[in-house]
Amino acid sequence: MNKIHAAITGVQGFVPKDVLSNEDLAKMVDTSDEWIITRTGIKERRIMKDGASSDMAAQAVQALLKKTNTDPAEIELVVLATVTPDYPFPSTANVLCDKVGMSNAWSFDLNAACSGFIYALSTASQFIETGKYKKVIVVGVDKMSSIIDYEDRTTCVIFGDGAGAVLLEPNQEGLGVQDFILHSDGSGREFLVQPAGGSMNPASIATVENRQHFVKQEGKQVFKFAVTNMAEVSAAIMEKNNLTSDDVAWLVPHQANLRIIDATANRMGLPKEKVMINIQKYGNTTAGTLPLCLWDYEKQLKKGDNIVLSAFGGGFTWGAVYLKWAYNS
Repeated sequence: MNKIHAAITGVQGFVPKDVLSNEDLAKMVDTSDEWIITRTGIKERRIMKDGASSDMAAQAVQALLKKTNTDPAEIELVVLATVTPDYPFPSTANVLCDKVGMSNAWSFDLNAACSGFIYALSTASQFIETGKYKKVIVVGVDKMSSIIDYEDRTTCVIFGDGAGAVLLEPNQEGLGVQDFILHSDGSGREFLVQPAGGSMNPASIATVENRQHFVKQEGKQVFKFAVTNMAEVSAAIMEKNNLTSDDVAWLVPHQANLRIIDATANRMGLPKEKVMINIQKYGNTTAGTLPLCLWDYEKQLKKGDNIVLSAFGGGFTWGAVYLKWAYNS
């Protein structure tokens, strides 16, 4: 019997209709279109004005189920990556299952910041590879506008809202997730953190007044760690699997900063035409960036393509997934 791999058999994204452009931000904080594009590559981002993370996830998953002709009752497990859950508990994955009618699935949230999707994909793939389950959904979703301080130009220019989801099914043709390398380093928490709202600093009048429920970032430190580690782990997974730059059809990089994306592609020896980029229109949607890239580029993907997904997130978390694409659109 051939080894079972967890293959992506469908992908779908959702972004809110409301656009927040660089020109809009220039009216809110001391910044400009040129300043933002030069430093990040972002031109605009989408904002969810009404609703929660589960609403964006539900839109993506409902469309995914329809697209793949899958009954919600067939889904056995949902792994949802987010740092902006609807509530501290219950999990947003539970809420999602209720909204979409995935009544036979058990589900849980996973928090690995911007690396959330690759952590969730790697975790979910194990349930397929063991033969335990046949249909698993992985979601990456974040409503970053809910935790962004629009008076802080170091963070408000970067983030947007969005969701993406994939369906995982068993494959015995050698297609699907081949390998992953994941890392974490908690000493990085001081450089990228939401200081209040947890058990360390429970919500209080003081934490609200001090704006501690918003994302705080030391950009230079995060940039330095991200450039090095995202590039190195991407090169490491190629080396581990004996892949040359010619073998890799696509790099799917986390969309945090165009300079980090370029550094990762350069370290892998990949030309720009092999790199998925949509940061200019969505910004950094945290756990949503990778599935949104796959959704945007789906029609260009071919069965058997070697794809490397790579991310770096707060915490710190980082890693890469190597997979073979399982279908032609």
